[in-house]
Amino acid sequence: MVKVVCAMSGGLDSSVAAALLKRAGFSVVGVFMKFWSEPEKDGLIGVSNRCCSPEAEIRVRKVAKILKIPFYVFNFEKEFKKRIVDYFLEEYKKGVTPNPCVVCNKEIKFGLLLEKALALDADFIATGHYALKHEVKSQKSKVKSYKLLRAKDKEKDQSYFLWMLNQKQLSRILFPIGDYTRKEVENLARKFKLPVLKAKKSVEICFVKTTINDFLRKHLEEKPGKIICLTPGVKQKVVGEHKGLWFYTIGQRKGIGLPGGPAFAKASAGKPYYVLDKNLKKNLLIVTKNEKDLFKKELIAKNVNWISGKEPKLPLKIKAKIRYRHLASPATIYHPEGKPSASYGAGLKSNIYHLKFEKSQRAITPGQSVVFYKGQELLGGGIIC
Repeated sequence: MVKVVCAMSGGLDSSVAAALLKRAGFSVVGVFMKFWSEPEKDGLIGVSNRCCSPEAEIRVRKVAKILKIPFYVFNFEKEFKKRIVDYFLEEYKKGVTPNPCVVCNKEIKFGLLLEKALALDADFIATGHYALKHEVKSQKSKVKSYKLLRAKDKEKDQSYFLWMLNQKQLSRILFPIGDYTRKEVENLARKFKLPVLKAKKSVEICFVKTTINDFLRKHLEEKPGKIICLTPGVKQKVVGEHKGLWFYTIGQRKGIGLPGGPAFAKASAGKPYYVLDKNLKKNLLIVTKNEKDLFKKELIAKNVNWISGKEPKLPLKIKAKIRYRHLASPATIYHPEGKPSASYGAGLKSNIYHLKFEKSQRAITPGQSVVFYKGQELLGGGIIC
């Protein structure tokens, strides 16, 4: 019998995924992963990580009992802290806005968990992600290859977070709910009598208890610097002082600490300020009062991964998303100067690509993921730089 280790968070999606696998005849093993949670003062245990709270673990145990499947807890706290939380802080120190969920999928859920599952003689791992995997059959090659596709439910589709996966990982991954809508998944939970319909689904970063800035203040020191306003045809003007470039992100309007914020703009003829750019060398936060300045047609992506393992013929017309809830927009992807480049700028090495959009995009943010689609297929993605 085919053995599947199913990652179970205690939520609706992963619980139904496990139930569907059991119904399909797989030998299912439920696994609950424990991640790092920020301790309170003096090392005391604080609020649990949202992805793995004690309440969530209790729900998983109940679901496993109902489904009559074995259940284990894997403690990945140290690995999560090193590979995800430390990465998160280091990227913010560089002045960029990282996406830790993308890295967690690569390093933990489809990295470390897969390693552990294979060591337990499992054939596959499964998760509750809304995504689809399609096997590509080739007459020439006996080696199987796979495509990663958008889920049936386009509103819930989570393929954006999976662009770092490779063929070796995909060959061992199952997405049981990818061909269902969220409503259908809810109905299945009722059918299977699973106690998960009232479970809250977290949409925030799991290890951040309140706000990102609160988390950053605890772990990164303030580094004050000047705030410069850019006005076309006018000399750069110092309009205030920032507390540290890592506390701001491109396109930000609230919390900059300058007059002319949203309330000011509404109450008077004044215009709000927007974060436009950062100058790390001079420790300058660059703002603008012209929102149009935030719109750009081009970006550079680094660390690009192609799901197929092979670069497609370039230039290539695609649709690209610059953030999860962003509408995929028509663009062309190509190499710098039309050919592969060994390096591009200081500190950037191979896997550098250019994207040019048909229409300008608002607040293209360094550190975030840009993901490439061709129809329903996720071709790959990269980090905006």
